[in-house]
Amino acid sequence: MTTAITSPGNSTLKRLRSLREKKYRRAEGLFLAEGLRICTEALDSGWVPEILLFATGKDDHPLVRRLVHATLAGNGQVLDVPPALLSGITGKDNPQAVAAAYAPRDTSLAALTPGPRTLVAERLRDPGNLGTLLRACDATAASALILLDECTDPSSVEAVRASMGAFFTIPTVTATTPEFLAWKTAHGVTMFGAALDDRAIDYRAARYTPPALLLLGNEAQGLPEPLKAACDQLVIMPMRGRADSLNVAMAGTLLLYEALNQQEARAAGTG
Repeated sequence: MTTAITSPGNSTLKRLRSLREKKYRRAEGLFLAEGLRICTEALDSGWVPEILLFATGKDDHPLVRRLVHATLAGNGQVLDVPPALLSGITGKDNPQAVAAAYAPRDTSLAALTPGPRTLVAERLRDPGNLGTLLRACDATAASALILLDECTDPSSVEAVRASMGAFFTIPTVTATTPEFLAWKTAHGVTMFGAALDDRAIDYRAARYTPPALLLLGNEAQGLPEPLKAACDQLVIMPMRGRADSLNVAMAGTLLLYEALNQQEARAAGTG
């Protein structure tokens, strides 16, 4: 059953607005996503909303109807709200047709098996960069994104939005550096770290034999020495202009594609 809501003081809307803050996402066990494309891709990946909101008058769209039916079939709530109230939930002046709250999935490092390409980011602070890296992981069929130490929350509405739906397709795991290094050792995985370092070689010269870990450092400070020391090879993107480095999301995308291209070439017997 769909419930029409017109008051901004509605208790469910207040609860959903609170999900813009990490502490409330943890307390409620929910996070937000917005946009018809993202929510549809989430559904295609097996994620059913706990709470679905659609802008009044948009329920005649076939994809909105599909989301409504799936949510109700999963015993979730469906709310019909005016566009202005929907904008207040997502924090966007230009509201999308739908927004949804989802229960996070429990993905632990211990349960993760290294695939051909796994991206690792340490102390990533910008949700836009995190979302872009998830999108690059999806584009290159990476196995997972591992976030080390104090990273921005991957379930923030900004990160989920920037991922363009890849949050729902790429397992995202959080861990401390000691936990991660123990896991790396246990699985015997080769790790390549992007770093401004005299020991680094051109990223195209490295051999990304699977399974390969591709490690990125903090946007401002780069990789700390303990993680550099744990790498089997440090790599660098050559700079031909005045800049000394790339944006972390750009660097991660290049690493992912280089590893993918090499691995596919070897599989085809051409590399």
